[in-house]
Amino acid sequence: MSKALPAARRARWLVPVLVVVVSLTVGAGLLAREVYRLPGDVAVPMVTVPSTSSLAPDEQPGSPTVELTPGAAAHPEHESVRQLLQTYFDAINGRSYERWMTTVTADRIQVQPRREWLVDYRSTRDGSIIVRRIETRADQRLHVLVGFTSTQDPEDAPVGLPVGCIRWNLTLPLQQENGQLKIAEVPAGTIPHREAC
Repeated sequence: MSKALPAARRARWLVPVLVVVVSLTVGAGLLAREVYRLPGDVAVPMVTVPSTSSLAPDEQPGSPTVELTPGAAAHPEHESVRQLLQTYFDAINGRSYERWMTTVTADRIQVQPRREWLVDYRSTRDGSIIVRRIETRADQRLHVLVGFTSTQDPEDAPVGLPVGCIRWNLTLPLQQENGQLKIAEVPAGTIPHREAC
């Protein structure tokens, strides 16, 4: 009889505990849905996410046009970001250091003078550019997750991946400088994800 009593007490507590756990799970799910739902008044432009996997080797790196995922296109700064990145990649593809300088902060220009920049990008072609996500951080900087494909002479490829075609995924920090949105220096020690095509 004494053994049955604790089991009965446990059974009485089991139902309220389960109700609380289920309620918390449902509440967390509803909250997450609200946080990640796109606002109803945001017009999300139709975009085509470039696919580099279906491109033949001679078609790489793909289109040089910067595209946005629907999530990135929902960010209020999406068009400013897209235009900035379009100018940035156009400058690289066109070997225009002067144009590239209009897209980056003064710190980045100091770190990469014209002569070094021209050597670094002498054979680079970038394409299949997709902005996957745009985040506004607490310091009001934007962090942009971008993926793209680059082709280059293998001797101009990064150390450790001397190939002619690379798929990149990296986060670019953006900030205001002299009233204009610019690409800032990537924090030291940041290693972008990259793989051979």
